[in-house]
Amino acid sequence: MKKTFQMSHPKIKTPRLVEAIKHEVKKYLQRERRKPLPADVDFWDFDCRFGADEVSAEVIHVADINKAISGAEEQQLASFYLEILAKPGRRSKKVP
Repeated sequence: MKKTFQMSHPKIKTPRLVEAIKHEVKKYLQRERRKPLPADVDFWDFDCRFGADEVSAEVIHVADINKAISGAEEQQLASFYLEILAKPGRRSKKVP
C-alpha cells in the first residue's frame, strides 16, 4: 500500500475520518497476513514509511502506525503519506 490520505472532507468530521483511516490500514495488514507463506518463511514482516509527503517519509515500525496517524491529526496536517510493503520474515534464534 502506497497512499496519500486526505485529512479533510466536506461532510466527514476529522476524528471520524482518522478512525476510518486507521481501520483501512488495519484491514490491509490483516489481509496481507492471511496470504499463504512461502516454504522457508516464518511470518509476514512489513516495511513502513510515514510522512507529510512521499519525499519526506521516514521509516517507522508497523506498531507505530496508529501513533503516527494520531500525531498527524494533532499537527493538523492536510494530508499524509503512508507506505506499507509486505516482505517475508524469518525468526532468528536467541543467543544466550
